[in-house]
Amino acid sequence: MNGPDYIVEIDGLRNVGGQGTGSVSSSGEEKTRPWIAVTWQCCSVYSRIYRNRAGTAYEGQCPKCGKPVKARVGPGGTDSRFFQAG
Repeated sequence: MNGPDYIVEIDGLRNVGGQGTGSVSSSGEEKTRPWIAVTWQCCSVYSRIYRNRAGTAYEGQCPKCGKPVKARVGPGGTDSRFFQAG
């Protein structure tokens, strides 16, 4: 594993100190995919949402009702790993 799975990557800080996630194997397959944890207030459930392929946002939906959420990635972001959504 390249680094702890509890660190949220923020553009501009990727691979600081040689660590990072989302590395690609020689076959081109992604070994790990960065995620954040979401507590869905709408249905009182928890899930992970994963960073999109472009690396611009974490996108997902409530596992019960399907309500979508998008958390943008950018400079000046947060080091928080857990969030609440609708």
